[in-house]
Amino acid sequence: MRHRAADEAGGPSAPLVAGVGARRGVPVSEVLELITAACAAAGYASSQVVALATVAAKAAEPGLTGAARALGVPLRSYPAEALAAVRGPEPSAAAAAAVGTPSVAEAAALLAAGPGAALVAGKRKSPPPARATCALAGPAVTDSGALTAGREGAAAVPCTGAVIVMTSPNPPRRGPDRRTGVVGDPAPESATTGTKETQ
Repeated sequence: MRHRAADEAGGPSAPLVAGVGARRGVPVSEVLELITAACAAAGYASSQVVALATVAAKAAEPGLTGAARALGVPLRSYPAEALAAVRGPEPSAAAAAAVGTPSVAEAAALLAAGPGAALVAGKRKSPPPARATCALAGPAVTDSGALTAGREGAAAVPCTGAVIVMTSPNPPRRGPDRRTGVVGDPAPESATTGTKETQ
């Protein structure tokens, strides 16, 4: 298996997941600059990032949620136990002590990218004082150039605790004409019945 680089001929470039570790208080700008630098160093465009991923303990960190919002992608988070079960090439004792897993950025990227994924860029730190780390993962491709469908490879660890935080500047709001139904209430007299096709 190999990975499709952004400059290879033919077809769209492969989607990427950016796994991100962060210290409390990391600014959005630092996270965004780190992701952009990691993508550029690996020969990818930051527009190829389709999701951010991190450990559950950091899922509400404003620097991460803000970066996901700025990129227009979801922020996915995983329990420390699920991340600890993924082998990362650069385990960190400090991360293990702080959040319960020796790998955040690399393990989160692999889990979020799904089975069959592999790292396209290892862990990278933001400039001093480094408050964020980033790793990139994407789907592997076969020798024929087809993307794997998530059936082989990296993240074979079942993870039932993933949380997807959708960041939207326009959350859905309840309309003024909506009625809250209660089980047992009769249907409103003015309501029509039947399917859309029969109305």
